[in-house]
Amino acid sequence: MARIAVIGAGMGAMAAAARLAVAGHRVAVYERGETYGGAVRRFERDGFSFDTGPGVLTLPAVYRDLFVKTGKQPLEECVELVQVDPSSRHVFPDGTEVALPNASRAGVVQALEAALGAGAGDRWGDFLVRAREAWDRTRRPLLEEPLWTDWQVLAEREPYPAVAHKRLLRTRRAGTLAEVAAWELRDPRLTALLDSHALAYGLDPRDVPASAAVLPYMEHAFGTWYVRGGIRELARAVYERCLARRVEFAFGAEVTRIVEKDGRAAGLELADGTVTEADHVVASVDPVRLKGLTDHALDEDGDVSPDASAPSPGRFTVLLALRGAREAGAAHRTIVHAPDREAELDWVSGEGAGPVRPTVTVLRPDDPALRPDEEHESVVLTATTPPRDDWAADGSAERFAELVVGAAGDAVPGLRERVLWQEIRSPGRSGDETGAFCGGMPAPSLAGGRGNFLHPANSTRLPGLYRVGGWSHPGGGLPHAGMSGALVAGLIVEGPGFRGSQ
Repeated sequence: MARIAVIGAGMGAMAAAARLAVAGHRVAVYERGETYGGAVRRFERDGFSFDTGPGVLTLPAVYRDLFVKTGKQPLEECVELVQVDPSSRHVFPDGTEVALPNASRAGVVQALEAALGAGAGDRWGDFLVRAREAWDRTRRPLLEEPLWTDWQVLAEREPYPAVAHKRLLRTRRAGTLAEVAAWELRDPRLTALLDSHALAYGLDPRDVPASAAVLPYMEHAFGTWYVRGGIRELARAVYERCLARRVEFAFGAEVTRIVEKDGRAAGLELADGTVTEADHVVASVDPVRLKGLTDHALDEDGDVSPDASAPSPGRFTVLLALRGAREAGAAHRTIVHAPDREAELDWVSGEGAGPVRPTVTVLRPDDPALRPDEEHESVVLTATTPPRDDWAADGSAERFAELVVGAAGDAVPGLRERVLWQEIRSPGRSGDETGAFCGGMPAPSLAGGRGNFLHPANSTRLPGLYRVGGWSHPGGGLPHAGMSGALVAGLIVEGPGFRGSQ
């Protein structure tokens, strides 16, 4: 039985902890905050409850597998999973609207054809077929296996297929997601639809490789899900599974140093001076903080080393407590697209002036657990912003919140008149909770793009030290964080020869 110390209580860290405990190891989790879940948090006030992190779940199979492997109770006995249908409603700048059904390529094609005009649905459907090819080529190496030692192969090869061009009488291969939109979709509304999947992770479609086509594919192919009571309930279920497997948790325990002995990680030192010994250390922290915890060179000689000095865009959130009942048939998730695509992308990437009216996601779960009674409603608005930490300096948070609420009002008539109160959560506040600069959002790992969209491997050059969570392979998002836990557990239990799930 090995002693394992885990830094952080995010979703990936808890997934690893539960799996390692089941394997017979003694696991202790040290979290500097006062609760578990990482970015999967909840805000409560006056009988209203809000998810302040992810609002929907894709690939629930990742967590089903976690619960199957760590206990007798399956996931569905611990939380209530509900398919979100329609998966999303989209409001475009020209006033066009479309509601996309859940996990139905044929249904999505039909809905787009009816709303956007002849040919639009077919073009999106053909795109999804090619996106599936990219998914099939990258699913195992980018989701189910530890990062290859020859990861350069993933960096150099673009898995999104080349497309025949009738006029040129040849094929051409898109290098970026923006080129996919321009060459294949040829409709600003379809472009906005595609862009929104990248922008949700702070990715600029003009720079991100064409392999990012897997992001909308995952949603269309595997569905969009909600956890009754809020996504925070998923974090609670994973935490309780850890407790059932006798994982120990220490909250308010800030780790200041990874102890090294005989050339390997050997424990942790806490802010109060306490030193705890361990045979393995699992770190669920962003790359900047991890480098500050050890003097050992973790990324060199072929390790993937993303530029940690370039922080990821953050998530700006406005929580709305509304008077009045939620109308029948209201969509769970509505995406209101920005009127000026280029201006928004320039601003988010830090290259343009702002703030600008952003793409806004409106989450309106039909869930009694989130409201004081049937005559009220809780709504969460989110938008992607540049990585900045001065939102409170000049009242810019309030001004940007006005833009966000204004966009939501275009999609939800009468919304402003129903507001009882609002809570503004700037990226800096999320950063205080999660430890990531400005609440930065790690994206899933993507092939191509010269390796700039891969994440550091789960194993490190310091023996005994492992990375887990969204800032490590296979990247950010609930399913990817859960898979990172499975990969770390496999590497510790089976050793460096572990090659992933079969």
